[in-house]
Amino acid sequence: MALAAVFSWVPWLAMGDVANIGQLTGVNALQLISMIVTAANNARMHKKNCRQFAQHLKLISNLLEQLTFSQILQHAETREPLVHFEEALRKAVILVESCRDRSYLYLVAMGWVYVNKFREYQDEIDKYLRLIPLISLVEDTRKHLKVIEKDRKPYTLEADEVKVQESLLKRDLSRKDSSRLSRQLSKRYPGLPVTEALRTENKMLRKELQIVKARMEVEHCNVIERLLKVTDNEAIQA
Repeated sequence: MALAAVFSWVPWLAMGDVANIGQLTGVNALQLISMIVTAANNARMHKKNCRQFAQHLKLISNLLEQLTFSQILQHAETREPLVHFEEALRKAVILVESCRDRSYLYLVAMGWVYVNKFREYQDEIDKYLRLIPLISLVEDTRKHLKVIEKDRKPYTLEADEVKVQESLLKRDLSRKDSSRLSRQLSKRYPGLPVTEALRTENKMLRKELQIVKARMEVEHCNVIERLLKVTDNEAIQA
């Protein structure tokens, strides 16, 4: 199966993410946004997307600070949209934190999936924000809500990331592909020889593979196994 086809079937929120979401239960919206902003500052990949996403959520945080959550939670009709809103924020925490913790090659290979998730999560968060009645009823908050709705971020992949992804999609890497991969790894692992960077990536991918195998996520295994072959082959050639 072609790697591009495999990517389209990869389930989202794999590799223990659901457990992490469970650990965020009880954390309120403002705290979740603060976690996302911190994670965005520490991202190793998708830095621009993380930064833009965090900027958008800061607008929402400024709006929420004008409200009293205890008032929202008093009534079922106002509590339910807030619950969904916070669930969307929990998923966003996992998304942004993964841009720091996961293998660089994995994050490049899954680049457009991540881009789509940033767009999807922003839309989902904004949708549930609009459904919280207290926000739409207060004049001052309506003005802030309009600003948030107009804040459409251009989530995308950087040009060099697209080129590396194109190289990873090939069955066999050319010398030019290998050089491109080496240059990017040198940027991601400054001061570390390329061979060591590849070994580091290989170790990270093997740990991730063990987790998805335990979950029996075959399609996800195929992606990681393909990337492991790349790191094995490049380690020999480097």
